[in-house]
Amino acid sequence: MTYNRVRNILVIGGGGREHTFIWKIAQNPDVRKIYCVPGNGGIEQIAECPKLDVNDFKTMATFAKEKEIDVTVVGPEQPLVNGIVDYFQAQNLNIFGPDQKAAQMEGSKIFSKNLMQKYKIPTAWFKSFDNYSLALRYLDDLPEQLIVVKADGLAAGKGSVVCSDKLMAKDAIEDMMSRRIFKDAGERVVIEEFMTGEEASLFVITEGKDYVTLTPAQDYKRARDNDEGKNTGGMGSYAPTPFLTKSNYDKAIKQIVEPTLLALQSEGIRYSGVLYCGLMLTSDGPKVVEFNCRFGDPETQVVLPLLKTDLLEILHAVQTQTLGSLKVENHSQSATCVVLASGGYPDKYETGKEISGLKADDRDVHIFHAGTKKEGDKFFTSGGRVLGVTGVADDLANAAQKVYEAAGRISFENVYYRRDIGKKAFTL
Repeated sequence: MTYNRVRNILVIGGGGREHTFIWKIAQNPDVRKIYCVPGNGGIEQIAECPKLDVNDFKTMATFAKEKEIDVTVVGPEQPLVNGIVDYFQAQNLNIFGPDQKAAQMEGSKIFSKNLMQKYKIPTAWFKSFDNYSLALRYLDDLPEQLIVVKADGLAAGKGSVVCSDKLMAKDAIEDMMSRRIFKDAGERVVIEEFMTGEEASLFVITEGKDYVTLTPAQDYKRARDNDEGKNTGGMGSYAPTPFLTKSNYDKAIKQIVEPTLLALQSEGIRYSGVLYCGLMLTSDGPKVVEFNCRFGDPETQVVLPLLKTDLLEILHAVQTQTLGSLKVENHSQSATCVVLASGGYPDKYETGKEISGLKADDRDVHIFHAGTKKEGDKFFTSGGRVLGVTGVADDLANAAQKVYEAAGRISFENVYYRRDIGKKAFTL
């Protein structure tokens, strides 16, 4: 079944997640036109990418009206936290994503941690600070142990530092609160327990009360194999993850997802859009690592290829608050995504490198562009994470094999990627 009332789509964002949105949306034969701001080299092949400022909500809304956009889909977190949904809704424009109050679930670690504490939603113990000296004093009083220091605000997925000792934790606090490496995002920090276990990404699409879930995934944040190196925006992902067992999934729904939606309602917040639940599967059951107010990147690149139900039908059900009567189906296959990055990422890296080998020979291999630009008939690197190569197969081992064969044919100067994405899941 397809939803045939949506003709013109606007997607906001310019990464691999947004390329995947557009690839999925374009499968609906009734879609007439797709626009994307700012887009990237790969997106330009299937959508028109006008040169507009995403942060200029007035111009964006005017564009949506002029082009008779039926629905706008917001990919990244920053516009959501800045209130683009509120602005569009005030202009009577349909837009998919949580409003500014709801987006605090990602925009402020302290807001979400306090909400979880108040409503007894399982998460790590924590303490928040807006004073540098008090944060260091608290740190001194802690026993020597692994802890996590997090910037309160948005830091492009890099604002969480696992600290092996107090000296490292002190450096992290100084980086965030004193040196301001994440700017205003580090004005406040959270010091919290380091939880052990496997992580899982559970995507909940909701209109505030009813909800559906997509195929659970697992992503890889560290830059190098064996989870070594610095945190990144994400170096790969796979789905489904066998670590989120039926028992753990049921616990996550009953102890985290449903109580969180009820907690938001109790706080006068109607959450509409995607609630990304980053889970740690501890010996005591699932606990929340973080909430995000949008789809993950690169998890979207494995979750949407496994979605059988038309994506626009789900978005329409959210808009019309009919999600409770919609049956969402996922394919029973597996998917793996490997991110090809520029040498030096997540630190300093060069751009403008020509990319070759982009043609996929297998119809179950998809190359999603992230940091690319198109000049004539050639593609060049323009970011740290350049491409996401996704393979779909009947099992994870074959999906990984497809991906690495395709990744091996792609080349640009100083390219690097992890070689172990999904391996721990299919070698259990």
